[in-house]
This record gives sequence, structure tokens and C-alpha cells, in this order.
Amino acid sequence: MMSSSGYLEPQQLPPQFFQSSADLGDEEEEMPATEKDLAEDAPWKKIQQNTFTRWCNEHLKCMNKRINDLQKDLSDGLKLIGLLEVLSQKKMYRKYHCRPNFRQMKLENVSVALEFLEREHIKLVSIGE
Repeated sequence: MMSSSGYLEPQQLPPQFFQSSADLGDEEEEMPATEKDLAEDAPWKKIQQNTFTRWCNEHLKCMNKRINDLQKDLSDGLKLIGLLEVLSQKKMYRKYHCRPNFRQMKLENVSVALEFLEREHIKLVSIGE
């Protein structure tokens, strides 16, 4: 069953999505479920990362931009700004660096994007705790 947002809630997932420790075999060390879920290479993280990357690319293709690695490609703020402009159909309120060569310029671009979200009354939740 899907939630109203269209995503499967954890309690709604079929039993085959949950693997018991007996199914893991002897080659893998026993690790508590919470540690497995939080591991960098947790399967659900890769699935979400790939899904979000495809979603971003679908929206960015009208600008002839593409994301391969979320962390690297959003770090200078340019593709993030582009994505926000496409989704909102508005331009940024402030100027930003079109060719950010230095870390400070990249951080300023990300700040411009975050300020845009704030001015549009879009709240970011569960990010950067």
C-alpha cells in the first residue's frame, strides 16, 4: 500500500524487503540492523540516491545540464540553482557566480539557493542534523 505521497512506508513494505540475519550467511559479520541501515553503502541509500539523481536529471535536461554525482555536482551551487529555477519557474533573487573557481564562491552560490528557498517559504526538514 502506498502513502498519500506515493511512496511506500516502511511498515507497508512486503516481507521480502526485510532480510533476517539467518539469510546473510557466514561470510558477512553480524551487525545490528540499525548500523546496517546507517552504513554508507546501505542498499536503500543507493536506491534513493539513484532515484533522486534521475529525478533531478529529468528536470535539468531542459537546461542541458546533468548530475552524475549528487555530492560533487551540487557542491558549487550552479546545478542546484538551475534545478530551483526550473522547478519554481522563477529566477534567483540575487546574483550568483556563473564560474565559481574558489570555495567561497561555491558557498555563496549554495547560500543564494538556500536564501531563495527561504524567501519562497520552502522549509527543508531532516537535512544536516
